[in-house]
Amino acid sequence: MRAHNERLVLTLLRRHGPMAKADIARSTGLSAQTVSVIMRALEGDGLLERGDPIRGKVGQPSVPMALAAGGAYFLGLKIGRRSVELVLTDFKGQVLDRATRVHAYPEPKATVKFAVSQIEALLADLPDDQRTRVAGLGIAMPFFLWNWAAKLNVAPERMEGWRDFDIRAEIAAAFDFPVFLQNDASAACGAELVFGPQDGARDFLYFYVGYFIGGGLALDGKLFTGRGNAAALGPLPVPDGKGGTCQLIDLASLGVLEATLLSSGFETSSMWINTEDWRVDEAMLEDWLNSAADALAYAVVSASAVLDVEAVRIDGWLPDPAREALVSKTQAALARNDTTGLTLPRIEAGHVGSDARTLGGASLPLSHRFLIE
Repeated sequence: MRAHNERLVLTLLRRHGPMAKADIARSTGLSAQTVSVIMRALEGDGLLERGDPIRGKVGQPSVPMALAAGGAYFLGLKIGRRSVELVLTDFKGQVLDRATRVHAYPEPKATVKFAVSQIEALLADLPDDQRTRVAGLGIAMPFFLWNWAAKLNVAPERMEGWRDFDIRAEIAAAFDFPVFLQNDASAACGAELVFGPQDGARDFLYFYVGYFIGGGLALDGKLFTGRGNAAALGPLPVPDGKGGTCQLIDLASLGVLEATLLSSGFETSSMWINTEDWRVDEAMLEDWLNSAADALAYAVVSASAVLDVEAVRIDGWLPDPAREALVSKTQAALARNDTTGLTLPRIEAGHVGSDARTLGGASLPLSHRFLIE
């Protein structure tokens, strides 16, 4: 019960920011004495820190308590179709350091080698007394990677090694902290829940636009994964613009934009290093945004016939202006669809941005150790 109550307090402070003990007692229903005991223990463990006293009210000044940035650290590893990235975050979710490698396609052994060497390098930069506060690593990666060889234009045998490769176990063998694994788009949706606004929609459908588009589903403020891969939105059927249908992944993925750029002689590796230095043809980007928005709108209509959610959030490995344009264009395209009999969700941008998958990975040990649903 004490462990649950400690998680409850930490979850409350993560959602609402610094709070005084009296406010925490009112919000949780715990007695003032119980809250005082919990807060002293968490402060003694270095997980909480005191703020400046708030004066001006009757009685003793209240002292807000907040999460201590250095209370714990978390590692997040994103394995993508065109890049692999590792981040180290503090207890507040701030990225302290990162390492990135662009590849033509992901290979199991090369990915493990990168992860182990870079984790060791990132941890070496932490003071000795802080390394023991690393609570774990979360891996965010596409499931069934071996099935995507054709769409990656890679020979199937080069991806076959992923079929029986347990990357979680391989990396965990090198370290003494726990290692977790989750689908990359579901992890990104989890980051939206943990690090996004806490006063918004509790039920939302989530699209993450990466090399391939994927998604996640939040119900009542919790990530819903079903048997492990729920809301894998990429395979949703959408019109192909030629009188037939294709998958959403074939129109709304960044791999489609990259293929168009490559066919016209443009260099594209900069797309996968960061989202602040994209050097892409504006006309081609605009064409892709229009096509992706039409496909996304159709997918939203289809999903709305099954799910009654408040919002659809769109995020991805995109520069902020491109993400905002995609949201706006999707909203406009939605109005062009037949939505008779449907209650449509509002369309809005995700709040975590391009780091959603890596932060989603980092949120796995954070949630496992310190939060309640």
